[in-house]
Amino acid sequence: MTTRPENIPSKIRQNTYTHGHHESVLRSHRSRTAENSAAYLLPRLAAGQSLLDVGCGPGTITADLAERVAPGTVTAVEITAEALSLAQEEIASRGIDNVRFAVADVHALDFPDDTFDVVHAHQVLQHVADPVLALKEMRRVCKPGGVIAARDGDYGGFRWFPEVPALDEWLRLYQALATSNGGHPDAGRRLRSWALEAGFPEDAITTGASSWVYATPAERQWWADLWAERTTKSSTGTQYVEKGLAYVEDLDAVAAGWHSWADKHDGWFNVVHGEIVCVA
Repeated sequence: MTTRPENIPSKIRQNTYTHGHHESVLRSHRSRTAENSAAYLLPRLAAGQSLLDVGCGPGTITADLAERVAPGTVTAVEITAEALSLAQEEIASRGIDNVRFAVADVHALDFPDDTFDVVHAHQVLQHVADPVLALKEMRRVCKPGGVIAARDGDYGGFRWFPEVPALDEWLRLYQALATSNGGHPDAGRRLRSWALEAGFPEDAITTGASSWVYATPAERQWWADLWAERTTKSSTGTQYVEKGLAYVEDLDAVAAGWHSWADKHDGWFNVVHGEIVCVA
């Protein structure tokens, strides 16, 4: 068992969510399901379990997990009430009644030790200031013998075809921005290392990877539209300019590159994710 951290410096608790909550971001996040985003965890779930969903976002994965553990309960947490309201709306629209909600910081979760059977975080650790501390907290609130599961993208492992120079620039810009915000855009490859540093024994960690692939005309168009809009219309685009990483004209060129890639009949894009399941 780990001990709940006390008096954590405020600078450690400051998480900057690089993506923001523009419609183009939410459109992407709402496409996520337990099947396409948490398949590695599903064999570990059973009816009656209690589950903590850290950084639940708009709640589509949360809802699927709640259906799988019912009549057990899911506690969905987000860093702000505004962000949490997105999940509350999704859960209400689906008529699911076994989800509770709380505003919480993963660096200092306001739950007693040994509370949950399962603690889950999807695309969270890449954004937090201290992923090791986050995993320690996730372990603390997990019951002995329970599981902690995390899945994160690894931007350095993203691959696409054909080569489009504007997408190289997109990746460079995103990695620079995420890093400047205290994030870890290569989190996927670091999950096992972070878990070891957090105190999990080697034999308690199961490591894997999976990917999303966009290759059909419809998939390419959808993926390109998301990133073109994020680059030029969301708070991400604003941050690029405010931090001096790019001019508006540069962002327009990146967006055009996304559309150019989507128009390639042989276009292919692979989004790779690292995954860990750790036994508490």
